[in-house]
Amino acid sequence: MRKLTIAAMMAALAAGVAPGAITGAAAAELRIGLQEDPDVLDPDQSRTFVGRIVYAAVCDKLVDITPDLEIIPQLATGWSWSDDGLTLTMDLREGVTFHDGKAFDAEAVKANIERSKTMPESRRKSELSSIETTEVTGSHQVKFTLAAPDATLIAQFADRAGMMLSPTAAAEKGVELGLQPICSGPFKFVERVQQDRIVLEKFADYWNADAIHVDKVTYLPIPDTTVRLANLRSGDLDLLERLAAPDAASVKGDSNLKYAEAVSLGYQGITINVANGEMSKNPLGEDARIRQALELSIDREALNQVVFEGVFKPGNQSFPTTSPWYNEKVPMPARDVEKAKALLKEAGYDKLEIEVQVPNNPVQMQVMQVVQAMAAEAGFDMKLKATEFATLLQQQSAGIYQGSQVGWSGRVDPDGNIHQFMTCEGGINDSKYCNPEIDALLNEARQSTDNAVRKAKYDAAREILANDLPIIYLYHQTWIWALSSKVEGFTAYPDGMIRLENVKVN
Repeated sequence: MRKLTIAAMMAALAAGVAPGAITGAAAAELRIGLQEDPDVLDPDQSRTFVGRIVYAAVCDKLVDITPDLEIIPQLATGWSWSDDGLTLTMDLREGVTFHDGKAFDAEAVKANIERSKTMPESRRKSELSSIETTEVTGSHQVKFTLAAPDATLIAQFADRAGMMLSPTAAAEKGVELGLQPICSGPFKFVERVQQDRIVLEKFADYWNADAIHVDKVTYLPIPDTTVRLANLRSGDLDLLERLAAPDAASVKGDSNLKYAEAVSLGYQGITINVANGEMSKNPLGEDARIRQALELSIDREALNQVVFEGVFKPGNQSFPTTSPWYNEKVPMPARDVEKAKALLKEAGYDKLEIEVQVPNNPVQMQVMQVVQAMAAEAGFDMKLKATEFATLLQQQSAGIYQGSQVGWSGRVDPDGNIHQFMTCEGGINDSKYCNPEIDALLNEARQSTDNAVRKAKYDAAREILANDLPIIYLYHQTWIWALSSKVEGFTAYPDGMIRLENVKVN
């Protein structure tokens, strides 16, 4: 079992600090177990779920959400739209300071938006593509002029696209900013040891400092869910995210622990490389019939029962069946091994070898072992490649994969679950699927403020995607946290983030 307390003491000694200075009664430390190690800590470049968990402590956004998914002020205190929907004016919070001591103002917002839209490495371009200009209309007021109405923009500002970096630091460090992010959140970055820990400390000049009761936060990536829970029980962790569903009952029955959950906004699935470089040139990537056969070999209900004891929600779309955006005309297909075999044979194969990379944690590996066994009955010889999560994402981006078991944590607006994955120039379109009809439908859905019109566009897109299958959706998870009984004030959010306002460690 991993001894996290020893690692923390060694880190303190390396920094020239006595261990007692960290664990003394005067300092409140929160140790959080993550399922993966985040990728680069730059909101413009990053894409990992666990990276967003760290950002929740480091980088404030223009707006945030409530547990009920209402948009609320954060760095922006208010906003208004023009009648034609082409101009958004935001009033900004005064008295906010970045971690490098620079003041947050309208010029900082303009610099951040321009960086997100123009930096070659930015993954936020498609999220902010509707913005034509960002104008400073006062020291703490900005005006966004749009090329077309964009019903998704405020929701984008509740995520990475709305995270404000120090413009001074961003200009000086460029793409290297991810090695030491400098934002304006409640905690500032101290150090990172890849695959081991990320350490933050309380920012004394935070605008909402009265709500912060922890002096230090240490994030520890521990892919093994069993080890992560054992560390919580031994006292080496105070909180962990993504408790394994089979352990829920055990945690609920432990008087030394607390349990929290929230139904997620996202999904898990298999992303298929259909046009991303040389590795897309294989039957799985080139022939939709084979992807259809693979989907038909999978029993999603059985997968949920075997791996998650029925806790999660089976799914075949980017939205769960409980969502108002779900297309009921494209229901989950029942498992049909004979039809899968027929499609495979029609494509010219009795048996076909495919490779799927899988995050190197026990839960995702078990998911894909179940899928592997099901697919074998239809003629698929599925090879599973266990891969460290950040590496898996790098290989996806580079097109060095055939299939990849990966998920998405979900967004408040439906656009956030589909546009950047399915449009030709989408910032996270790792399959490089490109269909002009899909682009038109999803862009039109962005431009309407009428939910009925938007729903019709998403429904039409879903009917095309159900045939093309660049992503085979599998299930929608429930976020589950386990906490030490010493932790108070934690609130579960559907986006899976760990917000540290009002959190205390007794």
